[in-house]
Amino acid sequence: MLSKKLAALAAISMVVAPSAAIAQSAPASAPAVSRAGADVQGANELVGTTAWILAAIALGLIVWGIIELSGDDGPSSP
Repeated sequence: MLSKKLAALAAISMVVAPSAAIAQSAPASAPAVSRAGADVQGANELVGTTAWILAAIALGLIVWGIIELSGDDGPSSP
């Protein structure tokens, strides 16, 4: 019985919450505010230290792979 009441309460709160949020928004007679954009010169220049770090990691992995592939890991007989 308690779970049905809790489920009903949860359903009601899910229905009422969005309409309560809309009611609290600014009235239609509020003045419109225009936003000014910021200058974004050089925003697409993605070259930085991250590229160098990734290149160093990739180079290290390539060297490690070559060492692992060329190493003689076979059993040694006495």
